[in-house]
Amino acid sequence: MRIAVDALGGDGAPGEIVSGAVSAASRLGEDEIVLVGDEPGIQAALGDSPMPDNVSIRAASGRIEMADDPAAALRSNPESSISVAAKMIRDGEAEALFSAGSTGATVGASLLIVGRLESCRRPAIATVIPFPDPVLLVDAGATISCRARDLLNFAILGSVFADRYREESAGPVRTGLVNVGEEPGKGNELAKEAYGLLADCGEIEFVGNVEGREIGRGVADVLVTDGFTGNVVLKTAEGVSSEILGMVRSEMTGGPLQKLAAAVLKPRLGKIKYRVDPENYGGSFLLGVEGTVVIGHGNSRARGVENALLGISRAGSGLPESLEAALRRGEVPSGVTGDGAGEL
Repeated sequence: MRIAVDALGGDGAPGEIVSGAVSAASRLGEDEIVLVGDEPGIQAALGDSPMPDNVSIRAASGRIEMADDPAAALRSNPESSISVAAKMIRDGEAEALFSAGSTGATVGASLLIVGRLESCRRPAIATVIPFPDPVLLVDAGATISCRARDLLNFAILGSVFADRYREESAGPVRTGLVNVGEEPGKGNELAKEAYGLLADCGEIEFVGNVEGREIGRGVADVLVTDGFTGNVVLKTAEGVSSEILGMVRSEMTGGPLQKLAAAVLKPRLGKIKYRVDPENYGGSFLLGVEGTVVIGHGNSRARGVENALLGISRAGSGLPESLEAALRRGEVPSGVTGDGAGEL
């Protein structure tokens, strides 16, 4: 598989992006990496390090900044690094894309240049929430306004992706719908209509509604919701994790007893910190487009970039084709639109 990497996307570009790509190259086997961006800048970031055999450079003349309006920037700068990387997928020169740049620009380039899967009306961002039992959240922010049929699509996309990405021994993928109560009749019209579609879909193992307090308890492997709610859930989980770790560190500073306790617990706390570090998951997959697209954190460092590229390789070749086939099998039954009053 050939992976196009937006070398100019993100706060640490191009240095951190190039460093992470080079680190990943030796672990990717036969997969190739194409660094897309300013060639002199990429060469400077390489420094004295030799270019691995499975890494090459594709020139691009500009970058889209985080503060730029994505649609306007894509139109005015068709040779930006993210645009060139997306064109590589469209033209069959690459199968996957990674960018730690503007999420809006990456989603926009994926839709406008790469294109959606035929059976998917709206794309979804699938991201891992690192609870003790990690859960895949779909959608984490790509589609703010959803219809029930979109949530059905998200459930199928997430289930197929999780099945490919997880260990083979993990068992069937359980899918839940984020809601304000466990009972089928709870929630707004969107949630009620989506519940019926998910319950009737033979492509997923639907476990019902999942309340916010149950998200981290391992009741489902994939959680489905609209992009607005999903982004709030994700940011809340990240914020709470960070604050709790900060509170623990604060309580372990001070007198001799606190320092002794800190010395004893430090290895254990280090494991917890490592588990909830977003860098270990690298990025989020944009599902529903004609290519494998991964969006990294804007502040991604080399380790995060490396893990994102390894994650792309782990998901494997042919992901869009598998998603399209599952979407076709799980189409809304004739006479049921899933496009009713549930739209937010």
